[in-house]
Amino acid sequence: MLSQEIGSIGGVGKAREKLFFRLGIRTAEDMLSYYPRGYEDRSHLKTIAEAADGESVCIKATACTVLSSRRVRRGLSYQKVTVTDGTGVVFITWFNHDWLAKDFDLSAEYLYFGRVAVKNGRLEMSNPAIIRENKIEPIYPLTYGLTQNIFRRVMAACMRYAGELPEALPDALREKHTLCGIDYAVRNIHFPETFEKFEYARRRLAFEELFILGLGIRLQKQRRAVLCGTPLCNDTAAADFTGSLGFALTGAQQRVIGEILADLKGVRVMNRLVQGDVGSGKTVVAAAAMYVAVKSGAQAAMMAPTEILAAQHYDYFSQIFAPFGVRTVLLTGSMTAKQKRAVCSQIADGEADVVVGTHALIQDGVAFKNLCLAVTDEQHRFGVKQRAALAAKGCAPHLLVMTATPIPRTLSLVLYGDLDVSIIDELPPGRQHIDTYAVDEPMRERINLFAKKQIAEGRQVYIICPLVEEGETSELKAATDYAEHLRAGPFSGYRVGLIHGKLRPKEKDDIMLRFSRGEIDVLVSTTVVEVGVNVPNASLMIIENAERFGLSQLHQLRGRVGRGAWKSYCILFCQTDGEITKKRMDIISGTNDGFVIAEKDLEIRGPGEFFGTRQHGLPELKVANLYSDMPLVKASGEAADELLRGDPALNDPDHAEIRRRIEKMFAQTGAFEIN
Repeated sequence: MLSQEIGSIGGVGKAREKLFFRLGIRTAEDMLSYYPRGYEDRSHLKTIAEAADGESVCIKATACTVLSSRRVRRGLSYQKVTVTDGTGVVFITWFNHDWLAKDFDLSAEYLYFGRVAVKNGRLEMSNPAIIRENKIEPIYPLTYGLTQNIFRRVMAACMRYAGELPEALPDALREKHTLCGIDYAVRNIHFPETFEKFEYARRRLAFEELFILGLGIRLQKQRRAVLCGTPLCNDTAAADFTGSLGFALTGAQQRVIGEILADLKGVRVMNRLVQGDVGSGKTVVAAAAMYVAVKSGAQAAMMAPTEILAAQHYDYFSQIFAPFGVRTVLLTGSMTAKQKRAVCSQIADGEADVVVGTHALIQDGVAFKNLCLAVTDEQHRFGVKQRAALAAKGCAPHLLVMTATPIPRTLSLVLYGDLDVSIIDELPPGRQHIDTYAVDEPMRERINLFAKKQIAEGRQVYIICPLVEEGETSELKAATDYAEHLRAGPFSGYRVGLIHGKLRPKEKDDIMLRFSRGEIDVLVSTTVVEVGVNVPNASLMIIENAERFGLSQLHQLRGRVGRGAWKSYCILFCQTDGEITKKRMDIISGTNDGFVIAEKDLEIRGPGEFFGTRQHGLPELKVANLYSDMPLVKASGEAADELLRGDPALNDPDHAEIRRRIEKMFAQTGAFEIN
């Protein structure tokens, strides 16, 4: 049975059962849905003469020397033998394979699978597997204590239950899209006889994942579409606010404000994403919406991912709202208990009109009098749970989420399919183009001189490092040690500051305040400054080990300069000069368009590295790839639309398994339900 406990499967037992539990595997059904992370192709034999340096190959060979075994010390031994197939020889070494001394048959022909390497002019293998047959072997993500061989044996034992797996996809749908049945798919995702059969199985499972995902997102949107909120309507408020700014909004900002106001006036709860590149003016757009909410008699709240950004928003809103009598408060985790009580009292009594804070806003004990507009800034830093928790502080408040991380247009529907999307695709006049250059170590002295020239002209400099402290990867610049190096060496006599995520919030706030006041010339930082920090006087950013960052992250970091009237620059120091690194650096140096960069970043790195699905509030996908499977994304989305047209709430008994799959997939987000 699919519900068979994993501990009762042959070869598991009580001790190993706990190891499977660590992987989230408790039943045979869990086991069957635990897919490989990759495969070893042991299906094709090669001769030793054909084996290339660095290649993983399967060879059939016989020993041509005696196997020698030696114990080096307690817990470490090695075994060596030379083998041949008549076309060449391979020198093989195993470590801690003591059993070979007794069981290895010098006259037998064995199959060896492993990576070959050319060393000192000879071909070597280290720890190759001795296998019984050449076939495609699955490789699973495991936990300490489980080996691939043990896991494969248990998986093979569970295959007897594959025929019991319920079929989620209707026959007509599978026929239309040429998809195999679930039994075939599961057998050939785990133990494919050929890669053609594997691709057929993978395509079916990827389609199913995307189909279930698409249905879940659409049902979320349907459910929210019928939620009634409080209409927020003040015909003159938006114009009064924008007219007081002292500068003209871009056409894109005006368009997006119009889209938000149209939502706020309706009885349907707004669920809108505002997506805009670095420096496009999203904060002003959010401020206009919050002002309209307040002037309509409601409270508005904005949740930011860091205390630095929350404090910055608080300062900005306090300044622009004060002339209108709008009261703004700040709530963060680092405040004292007394301060929190005072702010929470103002929020609960309705004395606070606009509340800005971090995750502290969604903690128990924070109660709003009349929250009707909830805003989350830097949406990619929050999941669905946090969005839902903030919304729960009001009575079906309108929801506005913002992100400065451009998402490729091809993915917007998948990532934010439950939201209406507004894009600010225009930068305000005067926004600086940031000249970007990728350089290597020989340019170090010249770049240091350029930085000193910028400081001499009254500007300030960021230096970004990928680590806080020196660790195992010593070639990476570590922020703490590098700051000391700069103070003692290249920038002695200059005011060098240091900020990173391990500092206490108050320390970080103090350092950023000093930097913004011009009291620090060079700020050495980790990526803690990636989001939201605004220092118009900073004109130069130097990023160490730039090859270790994603393109979109480099673009976000670069956006911290060029925010004032000064010509600004970004210097990317690279420690590797491979083809992919050069391609990536050419992209970031050649454009300031975040959407172009995001598309290229996704293309090069793939979606797994480009973003974490949990960050976006999406369920984790086990098989599908949101970039390479884009045709399946489109086809499965159309299939989801077609199914919902005939059965909008999935009440048809034939769709019960689909409902179960949706609920199971979205359970991990913690904020999904089907009415």
